Amino acid sequence: MAQPRSEGLITAVDIGSSKIAALIAQPAEGGLQVLGTGQRESRGVKHGFITDMERTEHAVREAVEQAERIARTNIEEVWVSFSAGGLYSDVASVEVALGGQRIEQRDIDDLLHAGRNSIDPEGRLVLHAQPALYTLDGLNGVRQPLGLHAEKLGVDIHVVSADPSPVRNLDLCVRSAHLAVKSIVASPIATAMACLSEEERELGVALVELGAGVTNVSLFAGGLLVGLASLPIGAGEITDDIASTFGMRRAQAERLKCFHGSAQTSPRDNHEMIEVAGGPDGAEPLRISRAQLISVIRVRLEHWFAAIEQALKDLGFTGPIARRLVLTGGGAELKGIADYAQGVLGRSVRVGRPRGLIGMPEAHSGMSFATLSGLVLYAASDPIDLGPPPGPQQVVRMSPTGMVQRLIAAVRSGY
Repeated sequence: MAQPRSEGLITAVDIGSSKIAALIAQPAEGGLQVLGTGQRESRGVKHGFITDMERTEHAVREAVEQAERIARTNIEEVWVSFSAGGLYSDVASVEVALGGQRIEQRDIDDLLHAGRNSIDPEGRLVLHAQPALYTLDGLNGVRQPLGLHAEKLGVDIHVVSADPSPVRNLDLCVRSAHLAVKSIVASPIATAMACLSEEERELGVALVELGAGVTNVSLFAGGLLVGLASLPIGAGEITDDIASTFGMRRAQAERLKCFHGSAQTSPRDNHEMIEVAGGPDGAEPLRISRAQLISVIRVRLEHWFAAIEQALKDLGFTGPIARRLVLTGGGAELKGIADYAQGVLGRSVRVGRPRGLIGMPEAHSGMSFATLSGLVLYAASDPIDLGPPPGPQQVVRMSPTGMVQRLIAAVRSGY
């Protein structure tokens, strides 16, 4: 029988459009030790949004119970990812007068409290409100102002918010599975913890999560998340295109994509034939060339990456910062995707595999489990998060592009 063992346990649940996965980990010597994992097919989620509460709740419960059996423990609360569209990134800027005195911790605490009250989500639900960089008398890019003297101390608070209904549906679904929700974490923030190096986050990088139903594009610079965009496009549409084109079931199309699909072409594709078993109605087996399959995939990829490129431009991913891009998520498992993206986007591209956990099962160590791994790492990092404000106030805004450029300047200045 599973025994309660809640001390230091971290449980993450990633609710996606293709799967629902759970992971239980515990701090150990050298890092975080994975104790158990679970996975179920997601049948009640579309483009990251819950469309069938009962089926999603059932899958969540089964995935967590599977992880509990393997870990031989019972858990009560979980960290949950939010990967649906409708994520918003903004910056709240606040400044207080100090009169030239030396900055103490209470001054920073008072500043952050004032910043928290300055957030106006405009009817949206705040998921994260994290201090970015401080300013001293107008000087940008100060990481740690404690102990310095200043007439005025300011801070930029990066705010991630979402439309309230999808978040509340997610929260209700998990609680209906008899689990307390410790925190709901925006997928890009969690995924970055597992897939990006500290150097990449410092110098500037775009993280593109190629999910089954949603693509999240997020920018990091100066070690911070500085902008994000969500696209209602995913790898599931490639599967649907294959199924529609060749008249087969989605499960067959998914297998074709995974085992024979590619983002790149080769001369031998025309000579490699693929046989697909007939359906239960006694239909004849289907024979197609690998070239036909790849042609269908590349048509969808053209539309997909055109939307990604536009999102990068809209976020201000230009100039020196725009040289690195990391792909992750289930769509990043498509053969040749990094080379394809590099050719289309004209940037250095790599595939980001999750890392940082000890004892992760091979079956759950791929790119499609990056958010799940990142949730655990995020929880263990004990991040500074001001949380949602008590009520709407006025907020001073700046564009994501301006935030990116300010952070680049700050990094070059040595702060």
